[in-house]
Parts: sequence; C-alpha cells; structure tokens
Amino acid sequence: MLKDKSILITGGTGSFGKAFVKTVLTRYPDIKRLVVFSRDELKQFEMSQEFPDSKYPSVRYFIGDVRDQPRLRRAMEGIDVVIHAAALKQIPAAEYNPFECIKTNVMGAQNVIEACLDTDVQRVVALSTDKAAAPANLYGATKLCSDKLFLAANNIKGNRDIRFSVVRYGNVMGSRGSVIPFFLQRKTSGILPITDSEMTRFNITLQESVEMVLWSIDNSWGGEVLVPKIPSYRITDLAKAVAPECKQQIVGVRPGEKIHEEMITISDGLNTVDLGRYYVILPSGGDYTINTYCVETGAKLVEPNFSYDSGRNQHFLSVSELRNLIRTHLQTSFSEPDLLLA
Repeated sequence: MLKDKSILITGGTGSFGKAFVKTVLTRYPDIKRLVVFSRDELKQFEMSQEFPDSKYPSVRYFIGDVRDQPRLRRAMEGIDVVIHAAALKQIPAAEYNPFECIKTNVMGAQNVIEACLDTDVQRVVALSTDKAAAPANLYGATKLCSDKLFLAANNIKGNRDIRFSVVRYGNVMGSRGSVIPFFLQRKTSGILPITDSEMTRFNITLQESVEMVLWSIDNSWGGEVLVPKIPSYRITDLAKAVAPECKQQIVGVRPGEKIHEEMITISDGLNTVDLGRYYVILPSGGDYTINTYCVETGAKLVEPNFSYDSGRNQHFLSVSELRNLIRTHLQTSFSEPDLLLA
C-alpha cells in the first residue's frame, strides 16, 4: 500500500510518530515522501539526527500547527496518506485550559479534514483514545468529538477517492506522561502513589499501535473505528512489577479519571463486529451495511449488550508478565541504573 506513496503524520515528533516513522522507513524503503508535521522545532531537529537526510532522503520536516489550516493544506500537497496523531492529551492541563484543548483536538481535527478534502489525499487515519468512550474528562470529550468529525467526513467526500477512519486504543506502554515511567522515576523514593486499589488499565505497546495504523491504512472501508484486543493490568500489580519493595500509598482518584477504562460502550456494541485480531465499530449509516462488511471480511457480530472495558477484560497481565514487558520495551529509555528494573 505504501510503496511509492507520500505520507504525512501530524504530531510526528511524539512517541507514536517516531515509532511510526522508524517502522515505515524500515519496512518501505521505497516510500516516496514521509512528512513529519509538528510545531516543536527542537524535537524536529533531534529527530533529524536520528533519521538524517543522507540516509533517509524521503523524510521531510514541516513546522506547523493543526490550528493553522493554510499551513496544513500546503504541507499536504502531493500527499496520499495522512496519519493524524497531533493532540493535547494531558488531562489536568486540559481541565485547566479547556478551550486550548478544544482548539487543537476539535478545531484542529476539522482543519486536518478540510485540508485532506482540498488536496488529493486518499487515506486518513486518526488516532483516538480509550478516554473517548463515555468520556469523563474534557480531553476524552474532545477526542470523542474529533472521532465523530473524522467519521462524518466520509459523508461529505463527494466523488473524491478518500476514506477517513479512526483507531482507538488504550494506554501506550511507556509513552510520555504515562504511569510506568512515572513509577520508575519514583521508585527510589520508596513510595508509589496509587490512585485507587481497584484501578485497571488497558495496555498496548508502541509497536502494536503502529501495526494497527498500518493495518487500517490497508484495510479500512471508511467510517469505522478500529479497536484492538489487548490485555489489562491492575495498577497495584504494576506497582509490584516496578518496585515490589516500595510502599503503595493510596492518594485518591484525580478529577476526570475512571477506575476502569472503556473502549467500546454498550451503545457502540450495537454496531460492533469481531474481526479476530480487532473489534470494529461500524457506521450506522453510509455506503455499506454491517451485513455487507461481515460477508466481505469474515467478521462476526458481537453478542448482545457487548461492551469492552479494562475491568472486565478476559486477559490480565500478571506481575511477572508486566516486568518482562517493561524490560523488553522500556529499559533502553532509561540510562540511569536506579531507574532500571533489577
């Protein structure tokens, strides 16, 4: 799908963006152009040291903000595939600065859509979050709104050869601001703060999230939300995996935080099918029906009253499994011996 294609990724200097760029350059060396679109020139400079022009001539770096639609349109000239990963995602910051979050996550999403419609883009995949399902905070609400905008864009594409789809997954293991790096940094204090002893979270590795997006580029019909089947973990088990010697101190749930994360609500379940590796939330209207999708793809309808949340998941990671995953996926992110697992 990506051979001789041009790709643009918004928020391209983030954790996902860097992993996506690395995978694409490794897997598709004949890619025509790969544009990293973001607003932080320092991160772009640092990324260019990792992917230098001399070795990766197809990579381009565009300074820009998704709030700036003219800049998006200019960056998308000649682009075939757009991955929308730019977002303000820190929950406390979003609660304190709500309209700034709306400007980027909602208005920025619409800017991306309109820029794609104004150019010759053929595939658009927007990154969502588990917090967009029955949102309990502003960040989740803005991402739900963003999802709706991207899905509804299929209704206004006219005769353009373009498809908009969404991928929704849980907490990316080791991403910036997430709990595992936080615990690793706090382990030397002897105390790990636990919001609630019953709290659970989904877990997905960075590479698994990249594979989801690549799968969506190749297989999306337009208008669907792709949800992975991934394991959960208990926050108390994670604390034991990182620092079994540390005391766990209950500090209470933060505003806008859930005990269990959802990715598919009961309402979403009415339009959800099981594709084996993934669940797919299909549009209730549009160019195809659920029955047509199932016949063509081999997907099956989920059971009545289906929902998918981290607390009732069938697969939970054990303490030892968590430790092994941290060693495998995160150890190289921390150079100080005190921050490594024993």
